[in-house]
Amino acid sequence: MPLIVVPTPIGNLEDITLRALRALREADVVACEDTRRTIKLLNHYEIKKTLVSYHQHNEKSRTDELIARIEAGERVALVSDAGMPGISDPGYILIKEAIARDLPAEVLPGPNALLPALLLSGLEPQPFTFVGFIEGREGEKKKKLETLAGYKGTLVFYVPPHGLARELAIFERALGDRRAALVREISKVHEEAIRGTLKELVEIAEKREVKGEIVLIIEGGEKNEATGPNEDEWQEAALRMRAKGIFDKEIANVLAERYGIGRNQVKTFLLREERDDDHDRQR
Repeated sequence: MPLIVVPTPIGNLEDITLRALRALREADVVACEDTRRTIKLLNHYEIKKTLVSYHQHNEKSRTDELIARIEAGERVALVSDAGMPGISDPGYILIKEAIARDLPAEVLPGPNALLPALLLSGLEPQPFTFVGFIEGREGEKKKKLETLAGYKGTLVFYVPPHGLARELAIFERALGDRRAALVREISKVHEEAIRGTLKELVEIAEKREVKGEIVLIIEGGEKNEATGPNEDEWQEAALRMRAKGIFDKEIANVLAERYGIGRNQVKTFLLREERDDDHDRQR
């Protein structure tokens, strides 16, 4: 029987799939981060199951027990307190071990915090890199962040609510003052997206208490350069590529990567040039 990784609601209990509910009902045992949290979800949907705690403090020791259950023919459902197990939550060790032993494993699609936050930020959603929590002391965090300073895609982090202003100040010092957003309490009553620059977010966090589970989204490095790409250069390149018969979509992809500009910016320019050409021909 398989290991089934089951994402659970990150706020609203209705944010769960029918397939996830069926997996919980069919499981012989549910491995969960906090039995007190999981029992509320199961009771809400009138599901009665044996619960086994599986958290960061017993993850390694409990893995052998759960693997033995799977090998004995039991169906094990793995959940965390909220969202996708194994992503900044316990679960990866068990999933890795099941795969290493060639045991059947399924990962169900479902709720997560990072994708809704990424879209609510208003920043470019592609490409992006999910980093999660930055661990360590202040100096260690700054060094880790500095390695990401040149990345051109959007960066997504989880940040703790306590000491938030101090935490954001580390991001600002390491990455510079670039556009960012704090998205908190996704799918809950107090869901909120706070947008601005990193410096502005530091000031906001100093003036008010920002509570709950928080996702921090920061724009890519190329948007933070003091001097942007040479407009004449990329526009001339776009026209040369179009003259060679290259489709606008491909031109936008190539130039976005080469010059660190938005794809829509390239497409808008090409569309405007096409309209101007049509107008000149009609005259």
